[in-house]
Parts: sequence; structure tokens; C-alpha cells
Amino acid sequence: MGAPTDDRLDARLTALHDDLASLDGVLVAFSGGADSAFLLAAAVRALGADRVVAATAVSPSLAADELPAARAFAAGLGVRHLTPGTDELSREGYVANGADRCFHCKATLLDTLRPLAAELCLTAVATGTNADDAVAGFRPGIRAAAERGARTPLLDAGLTKADVREASRRWGLETADKPALACLASRIAYGLQVTPAGLARVDRAERALRAHLARAGAAVQDLRVRDLGDGQARVELDAAALAHVDDAAREVVRAEGFTAVDTRVFRSGSMNAALA
Repeated sequence: MGAPTDDRLDARLTALHDDLASLDGVLVAFSGGADSAFLLAAAVRALGADRVVAATAVSPSLAADELPAARAFAAGLGVRHLTPGTDELSREGYVANGADRCFHCKATLLDTLRPLAAELCLTAVATGTNADDAVAGFRPGIRAAAERGARTPLLDAGLTKADVREASRRWGLETADKPALACLASRIAYGLQVTPAGLARVDRAERALRAHLARAGAAVQDLRVRDLGDGQARVELDAAALAHVDDAAREVVRAEGFTAVDTRVFRSGSMNAALA
């Protein structure tokens, strides 16, 4: 989809503001990604920081580098930031890692945030689902959130990912160009059990590879180390960064216990191809 026109974006931002302003208060499910960060900033603009709370779920599926950045962003807005633990690994459906894994993850998140919002006397829980997400095909997590009454202000206002990034630039948000964020479980091939050790291994491999490529002078945006099972890993990177992947870079990934390392250009949701 092309860049948003000013008039169209202005109309959508007005709709977003009016929707949020109609709430008594809101708990924002704040992953730290571009969408939820923008939603959090929009909520503060519409309601004031004292009527908005950010909640970042903490579990083994959250990449280690994300929580400090989320804390800093919320602090910059003057918003209370909570970090409730979520125990999706206690759900058999999540651990089994079938096609409905994201349903179980989002269900756990909302089942944690809804009572928290009630304790805080906040009438709404909102997620950063945008208009592109709703037409992107396979999104079981959206269904789980909808079944639990989560609000989707960005989607309801018709805001796309491009809209979110452009509006974030207007507002001077540092998350405007932040690469797409997905939980660590999305790196585990469907059918392989999700375990704390497996999630931690993927996280270590990604952080080590990103640091290695930075030392080599490669500018890295999107990076995934996908666990395909049987010791096989697939590294996905932006095309420019991929050119810097040599055997030394592959050895960084092998050091985390992977025996075979394939490389290719990054594609969001590439694991879903196996479901077809």
C-alpha cells in the first residue's frame, strides 16, 4: 500500500482521537513495537497520562532487549508501566505449537490484562492491531483478543502500518521506523514444542548475530533466526545485510547449538508457509 495522503491520514487520526477520548481510561497492551507504541502515545494525547496505563507482558517469549526499551518509551510519555508475567507455557495448545499457537498466546495475554484493568478501574483494554493486520490472512491471535473484548482503536480508525509509521514520524516517536516485532515463539517451526530453552536459544542467537554484523559494518533492520528442528536454523535478513553473512557469521549461530545454518531474505510470517 502506498504512502498515506495528508487528508486521509488526518481523518483517520481524528477518528482515533475521538474513539480514545470517549473512554474513561485504557490499559494498552504494549509490546514495545511501532503499533502499540503509537497507540500508547495516541491514548495519552486523547486522555492524558493519568488515565492511561501501559502493560508489557513478561515471559520467555519476550526478547531480552525489548523490555528496557519499552520501559524507557513509557517513561518518556509519563505513563505508568506495568510488567505482568504471563504463563502461556502452561497452556498445552501453546507448547504444542500448532497452527493455533497465537490464539493461545493472545488468550493468555488478555486473560491476564482484563482483571488487571478491572483492578485499576480502567474500562478498556486495547491492542495495537492495525488495519493491515485484519486483512493479512492467518491471524488467530486477533480472534482470541476479540473474543475477550479487547478494543482495537487503530483498526477501527482504519490506520494501516504505513499510517502508523507516518504519524509516528509527525509526532517524533523513536519507534516510527522500528522493525516489525514478533514474539520469539514465531521463530519456532510449527509442530516443534515451544520450551523456555528453545526460546532463549533463539534470542541468544539473534542478539549475537546482530552484534557480529554490527561489528562488520552491516546495517541490520529485520533479523530472524528460525529454528526448523533437528539442529537446523534459517537466518532471515534484509537483502543488504544478507550480503555480510559469511561463515564467521554462521558460526555465531552454530555456537548456540545449531548444526546447519541456511540464509535467505527476510519475509514476515514465513513460517506460515508451512501451514499451506
